[in-house]
Amino acid sequence: MTNDTPMKLDSLWRGAHIATMKDGLYSVIENAAIGVIGGRIVWIGEVQDLPDYETQSEHDLDGGWITPGLIDCHTHLVFGGNRAGEFEQRLNGVSYQDIAKQGGGIASSVKATRYAREAELIASASRRLQSLMADGVTTVEIKSGYGLSLDSELKMLSVATELGKLFPVTVKRTCLAAHAMPLEFDDKDAYIEYLCNTVLPKVAELGMADAVDAFCEGIAFSTEQVARYFKTAESLGLPVKIHAEQLSSLGGTRMASSFKALSADHIEFIEESDVQAMAVSGTVAVLLPGAFFTLKETQRPPIALLRQYGVPMAIATDANPGTSPALSLRLMMNMACTLFALTPEEALAGATIHAAKALGMADTHGSLEVGKVADFVCWDVESPGELSYWLGGDLVKARVYEGRKYEGHMYKGKK
Repeated sequence: MTNDTPMKLDSLWRGAHIATMKDGLYSVIENAAIGVIGGRIVWIGEVQDLPDYETQSEHDLDGGWITPGLIDCHTHLVFGGNRAGEFEQRLNGVSYQDIAKQGGGIASSVKATRYAREAELIASASRRLQSLMADGVTTVEIKSGYGLSLDSELKMLSVATELGKLFPVTVKRTCLAAHAMPLEFDDKDAYIEYLCNTVLPKVAELGMADAVDAFCEGIAFSTEQVARYFKTAESLGLPVKIHAEQLSSLGGTRMASSFKALSADHIEFIEESDVQAMAVSGTVAVLLPGAFFTLKETQRPPIALLRQYGVPMAIATDANPGTSPALSLRLMMNMACTLFALTPEEALAGATIHAAKALGMADTHGSLEVGKVADFVCWDVESPGELSYWLGGDLVKARVYEGRKYEGHMYKGKK
């Protein structure tokens, strides 16, 4: 293109300031514009620097701030039923252990999910997904883990796949088959062998997952058991993530870092050696303040250590029926600030560029730069810090997914 040749665009977006989140910082461009071709950003900068252009559509956003689309990098959106009744029981003094003895807890979600038809799971998960989207989410990770059998895990991953076809949102699917023990097994090692020999190979063969996850904790699986599970995932070409150090320090984060895990999630009990291992492996720390709040935990993640070693900190809803019934990533950003002492800039980075890294997508998502996917949100705010300030409220002026404007409730596929 010469200086005399106009830049030809599919769309041009102008009339707002931009927090690009490049390098995890606001990296502000005032009075900015974004040029898009084929769903990718081809030009970004101040309006006064725009070259000559021709565009199929031009959008004046009339003020506010543009950020990358929010990325919820840890959810359990697909499940049958809910556990609101258990929430009331706990508030009335019934212990989690007693609820579990009554058939509650994860076991009740597993039973309901196995029983539910795929169409029912799509319908219920769609409502939760639309809440996230209406609050600015353009990419979401969805885990299995309430199936705990080959057929049920595949059903959950199939639902996650279908949601990505129905809605203007990118869905990353994670196989969390090592979430808990199913009732038909009474030996954890035998269940891990079943996952390694039967479940993971089939999931990989069918291309049903983008990553593999496990719950490494005293109430779930040991570091040795999860390491065997991860070795199988590695042999199948699937990257790994881990739920670790939520309730105790077992070394799961260090073990996962040896597999170059995309992320270690929860991590309230990590120690300096864990943080050092994450820094070396490039593993992202995913903070889940919704679960911290719901469970009334008192040990916070070691934020100062994570900063010291330069470990990226992502933030996610952990949306699930038991310990984090959260459907607003912006609320989690506020909680990360108020409960964990992140700055609003760190919180926004945690829901954009660092969340993208936690999903292995940082090359294409999470910041507004030339060459990246044109996923962004224009917010009705006077500064980007307000996204962590307000508790709720409808702040979205425009939600743009792959260069096209969508309302939060709209399908991109069949209805």
